[in-house]
Amino acid sequence: MQTGENEQALRKIMDFTRYLGILILILHFYFSCYGAFEQMHLTYPIVNRILVNIYKLPVFRNSLLTKSLAIVFLIASLIGSKGKKDQKVRLVNAITYIILGLLFYYLSGILFSLRLSILAIGIIYISVTSLGFLLFISGVSLLFRIININLTGDIFNKENETFPQEERLLENEYSVNLPAEYHLKNKKRQSWINVINPFRSLLVCGGPGAGKSYFVIRHVITQHIKKGFSMLIYDFKFPDLSIIAYNALLKHAGNYKKKPSIWFIDFDKIKHRCNPLEPGSMTDITDAMESSRTFMLGLNREWIKKQGDFFVESPINFVTALIWFLKKYQDGKYCTLPHAIELAQVDYKYLFALLKMEPEIEVLINPFISAWQNEAYDQLEGQVASAKISMARLVSPALYYVLSGNDFNLDLNNPEDPKIICMGNNPMKQQVYGAVLSLYISRTIKLVNQKNRLKCNLVFDEFPTIYFNNMDSLIATARSNKVATTLAVQDYSQLKKDYGREQAEVIMNIVGNIISGQVTGDTAKQLSERFGKIMQERQSVTINSQDTSISKSTQLDFAIPASKIATLSSGEFVGLVADNPDNKIDLKVFHSSIINDHDAIKTEENGYRSIPEIRKTDSDMLMANYLSIKNDIQNIVVQELTSKEPRA
Repeated sequence: MQTGENEQALRKIMDFTRYLGILILILHFYFSCYGAFEQMHLTYPIVNRILVNIYKLPVFRNSLLTKSLAIVFLIASLIGSKGKKDQKVRLVNAITYIILGLLFYYLSGILFSLRLSILAIGIIYISVTSLGFLLFISGVSLLFRIININLTGDIFNKENETFPQEERLLENEYSVNLPAEYHLKNKKRQSWINVINPFRSLLVCGGPGAGKSYFVIRHVITQHIKKGFSMLIYDFKFPDLSIIAYNALLKHAGNYKKKPSIWFIDFDKIKHRCNPLEPGSMTDITDAMESSRTFMLGLNREWIKKQGDFFVESPINFVTALIWFLKKYQDGKYCTLPHAIELAQVDYKYLFALLKMEPEIEVLINPFISAWQNEAYDQLEGQVASAKISMARLVSPALYYVLSGNDFNLDLNNPEDPKIICMGNNPMKQQVYGAVLSLYISRTIKLVNQKNRLKCNLVFDEFPTIYFNNMDSLIATARSNKVATTLAVQDYSQLKKDYGREQAEVIMNIVGNIISGQVTGDTAKQLSERFGKIMQERQSVTINSQDTSISKSTQLDFAIPASKIATLSSGEFVGLVADNPDNKIDLKVFHSSIINDHDAIKTEENGYRSIPEIRKTDSDMLMANYLSIKNDIQNIVVQELTSKEPRA
């Protein structure tokens, strides 16, 4: 117990030991330099008679032994001392003092060989030996004042924030496995990022240049094609991902029970045609309503936050009525998006007369007819014109050509006809193309999210550039149908801007697997909180005028702080993975650098086969199809209404 009495007794013992060492050294000086003391008249017979008995002790017969004994007592007195710690004290200074002191202390005996007077030799010997003794005391004292803690060695707390990560390769028939390396207490270790349950969805975050496509998305595509997945790929910068999928299929086509076909939707260099409103895939009017909502919200992204408003729901209902009329008319012979766009341009009196022929859409068009009959033309234009103006952006012969054909259907995970579908966008035309691709994706998801289908993965690069309503429902319900979703976003704020705050939060919170590169702001904070905390050591030094105290403690702190996520290098990722009941993963969180064999990837890319030119089109062909669609609508109006007087 450190009571005041114990400390005082200890201090007395140390003082006594130190005085004993000094006394031995003084006696050594008296015995070794007796002649000098005698010349200075510092000897007394009575003292000599006492000291002669001490001199007979063996320890005083050898000067080296005497000096060493004095040093031993000195060190013993210093061991128990509590010198005031000082950050400015350096080990090199203490060692220098100790070495110089020992040299002066032990080599001073050489002075007796000098040809000087006994008095001079005695004075010099005592001075040099004392100097060495004092230097040694100073050096040892400095040693005990050094703070043996380095608070500035890890100024960014990098090593303290390392933690164990999964080093096993956990692979199954659905998994995506990424080799990586991480730091643990200043050592590099090999690890694996095991996405063993992709059906719980995978969210890939990271700003431009973080390496989302190169380090993650490409491996998702190649590994899942190798494992026999059917796939939908939304390729924002076509054909970056599509060419990877095409060559992966050429390499691993033998891994499928039935070889899948691969299809490309590209509006710039037309390859395949597909009708997203294929009538056979729409069983009731709710399918038309969902398609209309997805399409119109994709064209008008600002409407997403205003769903439920009169002037948002009215255009959606109007387009729904157009689609369902075309679906029912002559068994859906003209049920395509271009026909719906052209039908919307028909004069009101003919258009409403046509639409009234279909009973199922009577409720949808009743507000429009009422406004027209009551001559509320401003209201009618507000309801209908917003739809017509939005759809007018799609009036393009190339778009009409792709959307009016039907080379393939969208049930990509059909066991009898598996497919890999690549849909290409163009960053320069993303607002127009994105709305059409959103419609494709909406219809595809409706078809794939069914029982007894093949495993498939829906890969969305730059997901916020398209709009799909109820993505959270897909993630939540498609897991049991073996539908995996891979969403690549740059930042949570981007998702929030394009999908609205509520839906963005649901998407962020519902995904089971997250792999994130460099992100900042709210995204980094959310991820840091999601990854949780680990036990970290904390050290502190308190210096006052009397003493220096060092404290060491542990506390829970964020395993991966938001500031660290904001400063990740390209190829460096943080995240967490989900597991299965039959394959538990204790170490779900990771902070590592994904290892890519750059030379092997470059060699592989150099050997890629280009996507073949599937269809040759020219402007005459596209214009002929465009005029044909306009003519189809005119014929419908003429055939149905020539014998009837248009009614209000």
